Amino acid sequence: MPSLKSLKVRITSVKSTQKITRALKTVAAAKLRRATEQAVAARPYAERLEAVISSLASRVTIGPNSPRLLAGTGKDQVQLLVVATSERGLAGGFNSNIARAARQKADELIAQGKTVKFYIVGRKGRAVIRRLYPTSILADHDMSHARNAAFADALDIGRDLIARFEAGEYDVATLVYSKFQSALVQVPTVAQLVPAAVREAANDQSGTAAAAVEYEPDEESILAELLPRNVAIQIYRALLENQAGFYGAQMNAMDNATRNAGDTINRLTIQYNRTRQAAITTELVEIISGAEAL
Repeated sequence: MPSLKSLKVRITSVKSTQKITRALKTVAAAKLRRATEQAVAARPYAERLEAVISSLASRVTIGPNSPRLLAGTGKDQVQLLVVATSERGLAGGFNSNIARAARQKADELIAQGKTVKFYIVGRKGRAVIRRLYPTSILADHDMSHARNAAFADALDIGRDLIARFEAGEYDVATLVYSKFQSALVQVPTVAQLVPAAVREAANDQSGTAAAAVEYEPDEESILAELLPRNVAIQIYRALLENQAGFYGAQMNAMDNATRNAGDTINRLTIQYNRTRQAAITTELVEIISGAEAL
């Protein structure tokens, strides 16, 4: 049976941990609101840009003279998975869910005979990918300098991906991130990034495809300008979605940890009181026994 001193030390330690988890929960809740606003605000622009590109692509004949970011390389043998996770932990299964989605996609592509490479964004995805696919990591983008998601980082990642695509290092790039739905729900999402995924005009509900629009200059020239920007915008959107999802997951994880610490404190306190009562009872019995012996 633990001694009174060891129980008291454990109770003090758990109380200290509870203070930390409660503080982290408060900080995450405070940052969640702004992160949510940024993620939600970025969606309409990103979705509209995809719709415009789909509308433009429906007006051109994809061929050798088309922008490579739209036409692709003509192959899909080398697949690049851009895995975006957070820089920090203590967020429950947030990062592990993204890594699991990337692993499932990679295993699916490998089963099809494809060559899979990884482009890692965020510190928490490195360990898993390096352990499972140690020889398949193409690049690792360091974002430890950034406290929040910034468009400058998305631009750097986009330029690097485009340069590697032009150099022939991969054929298709797929973005893996966590889409924010609510503080309780973050959905791991897999979306094609390069070449641009073009939606059918008939399924475009934005009205872009149905509108009588004449583009100046020609569609190919506009696509050549919009496609690189679309890569950066989609990456930036993923970073914002990840940021909001991370704070939501961390808030919930720290709330659960705080409540678990409270339950542990109550259990240890009961055990401490019972041990103390047993010790007092033993002492009283010894005193009474000694008095009767005299």
